Amino acid sequence: MSRTVSILGATGSIGTSTLDLIEREPHRYAVVALTAHRDVAGLAAAARRTRARFAAIADPALHADLSDALEGSGIASGAGPEAIADAAAMDSDWTMAAIVGIAGLKPTMAALRRGRAVALANKESLVSAGSVMLSAASASGARMLPVDSEHNAIYQCFDHEDNRRVSKVILTASGGPFRTMSRAEMAMVTPAQAVRHPNWSMGAKISVDSATLMNKGLELIEAHHLFPIGADRFEILVHPQSVVHSMVEYVDGSVLAQLGTPDMRTPIAHTLAWPERMETPCARLDLAAIGRLDFEAPDPDRFPALSLATDALLAGGARPAILNAANEVAVAAFLAGRIAFLDIVFIVGKVLDRYDPPAPSSIEDVIAVDGHARAIAEQAMEALAA
Repeated sequence: MSRTVSILGATGSIGTSTLDLIEREPHRYAVVALTAHRDVAGLAAAARRTRARFAAIADPALHADLSDALEGSGIASGAGPEAIADAAAMDSDWTMAAIVGIAGLKPTMAALRRGRAVALANKESLVSAGSVMLSAASASGARMLPVDSEHNAIYQCFDHEDNRRVSKVILTASGGPFRTMSRAEMAMVTPAQAVRHPNWSMGAKISVDSATLMNKGLELIEAHHLFPIGADRFEILVHPQSVVHSMVEYVDGSVLAQLGTPDMRTPIAHTLAWPERMETPCARLDLAAIGRLDFEAPDPDRFPALSLATDALLAGGARPAILNAANEVAVAAFLAGRIAFLDIVFIVGKVLDRYDPPAPSSIEDVIAVDGHARAIAEQAMEALAA
């Protein structure tokens, strides 16, 4: 029998990679719903190709355009946040949660409440609302399958039956495009340089996060929720080749690692076919051709985002949500040319210094914290420009 699937964020990097895998085996997967932010043409084309039942665009002003693009296809359409949530709540065996940023929180929660498998590519939601999301998954029986290459690697190596056997989890980081630059050199980099990741093909926001190493900080917080072994038992290691995606060390000294070429279709395929395996078109790993694998400790002085994220994780409460919200605002401002590259982490630090509310206990609380943190981030940027 075919597996029914939905893709939240179907026109982004993760969404298009997921569609590539699904369309290679159309007999195996039946598409229920697809969503996109503003890419009407891409969404309509994907919906037609996969014969999706429902397509939703996040911008309500684009509903007419989407309806016109789907005319005669028999595919139902919707627009706005409610339509995105409706798509997430549809009866699918497997849902890819790939909406970038906190905008993906409510749709991801809707998918979790349905009690099926959710492939989680939206790290910001788990960072901001980890305990709330885990409670929802536990209540419904939903299974969260991590898509980030690092968390997927850990998932494949981790002892899920008895995590007491695990002594340490090691997340690897490529180091991004500015790994060897000085702070003075990084002060001059442009958005165009920041989005050119040396190994991975990713969207603009996550590429900038990789350049600041904030992405690894967010992944550290995410890993803490997904693999509950204690915050002090995680380590970050820079690995420029992006071949070893992460490692799990056991109490007997054994270290299990998951290796592969840097292609997001590999971890996506693992979640899409789970608990089985499926073939992918990804290039096969040739260690002889690669020749060497390098590792080094991250430099906290040149990349202070890691320290901010670690402190937020250890403090808990609302701190991770504040970190994420301020970072989203600052990254968007950098991409728009409003602030410099090094200002991103500076702004995040300022917001964390100024705002420390009680721990959120609901999605509404998380969204309120997120909104307030964004407002403070905007104020900090205005002060920076003055």
